[in-house]
Amino acid sequence: MPATQVIITLLGFIALLLWGIHMVQSGILRAYGSGLRRSLSRGLDNRFKAFAAGFAVTAILQSSTATGLMASSFAAGRLVDLVPALAIMLGANVGTTVIVQILSFDIGLLTPILILVGVIAFKRGGQTRTRDLGRVAIGLGLVLLSLHLLTQTVMPHDMSPQMKEVLHLLTSDPIVTMLLAAIFTWAAHASVATVLLVMSLAAAGWITPVAALAMVLGANLGSALNPVLQAMGGDREKLRVPVGNLLNRLVGCAIALPLLPYAVEWLEIVNGGPARVAANFHTAFNLALAVLFILPLPLLAMLMKKLFPTAERPLDPGAPLHLDREAIENPSVALTNAAREALRMADAAERMLRGSQTVFETGDRKLVSEISRMDDTLDTLHGAIKRYLTDVSREQLDEEQSQRLSEILAFTINLEHIGDIVDRNLMDLASKKIKRQLSFSEEGLAEIRQMHARLLEHLKLSISVFMASDLRSARQLVAEKEQFRDLEKLATERHFERLREGRSESIETTELHLDIVRDLKRIESHIAATAYPLLEQLGALRRSRLTEAKS
Repeated sequence: MPATQVIITLLGFIALLLWGIHMVQSGILRAYGSGLRRSLSRGLDNRFKAFAAGFAVTAILQSSTATGLMASSFAAGRLVDLVPALAIMLGANVGTTVIVQILSFDIGLLTPILILVGVIAFKRGGQTRTRDLGRVAIGLGLVLLSLHLLTQTVMPHDMSPQMKEVLHLLTSDPIVTMLLAAIFTWAAHASVATVLLVMSLAAAGWITPVAALAMVLGANLGSALNPVLQAMGGDREKLRVPVGNLLNRLVGCAIALPLLPYAVEWLEIVNGGPARVAANFHTAFNLALAVLFILPLPLLAMLMKKLFPTAERPLDPGAPLHLDREAIENPSVALTNAAREALRMADAAERMLRGSQTVFETGDRKLVSEISRMDDTLDTLHGAIKRYLTDVSREQLDEEQSQRLSEILAFTINLEHIGDIVDRNLMDLASKKIKRQLSFSEEGLAEIRQMHARLLEHLKLSISVFMASDLRSARQLVAEKEQFRDLEKLATERHFERLREGRSESIETTELHLDIVRDLKRIESHIAATAYPLLEQLGALRRSRLTEAKS
């Protein structure tokens, strides 16, 4: 077989191997992802439990990168100390060797069985988890199939002299061999794939045993690069765990490289098969690193904290600024603090409304995500205000203060509902518009723009009612609600007129237009609701809008 054809064939089978591993990992994550994360978080009392948790989770998931990202998020979020987080990575590194050990045995007969069972489970499975496990079985079958095809491709009789010369040049220096394997592993995002490929090449005699072990070292080194690169550009604390893990691997590779010839002799005595030698060295290397570093982890943690000190965190927009816990026993001050925090909610709701109009006009995808984050801010502030007011001593409240507390709660609830409508409804509609590349008619967009402008005016008016208890503004706000209802009715009628005229823009966007108008009306109702407590208190509301039935 010509060298070019061999290389192309190898690349195709390597891609099949990577895809099989991806299917296994994604299937397990979908089936048990949340449970694995909980299991990992429960094993963080000390470094030894953390090591066991990292090993168990990664043995199932077969992705030290995914486990490392979980550990980094735990450590950066201060849910766990840095030492157990680093211990998780030691366990994860050993856990990745499990599937390599399993696949190093001759289990090729399982290939058709796994694929058949997986397809049946994926296609016929009534439950989501059954389908996910079917995906895992298909992935394992593809891994076994790709290994078989790789072995068949790299059989010695298929190797041309040119390929022998190229491989000899690439694998003659253990350091170069290790670095090449590290680059391949970094690009593939899977140390398992590299080690399995090394086992196939070693079994076929394409590479020497020393070169095979050097490539195994490179696979371990390359897999430690991905978490570091993914953590870069964000919080510096997230680099502590992946950089600590990378440092472990670097030290281990530096120690192991000069000892590779002796390791080959020892491993061949244990089991002389080239593939088994590579698999056993992969396991032995990670076990040795775990034994070497499990005790000095506190020193490594201290070094990582010095290299990546805690950065000053920017102000969280969802963090309350005015909810002084010491003022809980003073209802007057506490209610004022809560009202000030409610104004921050109103500012966030106003930014969301302005942003939603901009999204409909410009189709800015980035702004859609920003508005969703603003809704998170609203939810956080609302929860903080609610908990704060719950702690205010009701026994010390007079009637006026009790009324004020109810007004603050009602105002914040309505603001939170406004944020939900903008985020879950309007932004969903905006995303559909962007995805489908739709455009409103000029008249339709002008109607939406006008309704947005009225809502922003009414929101400012509602803030005046909330802060000053202004009866005149409250009456105006309710009157404006009636006018907004007429505006919504007029916009709907004009839209149907454009439909009857056969306007293409209106026909394409009819569902979006009507849903937007409906949601804007719902927002108006929540804004106007600010006036009701004051009007009801002053007796300025009718009990019902219904007229008495005539006999």
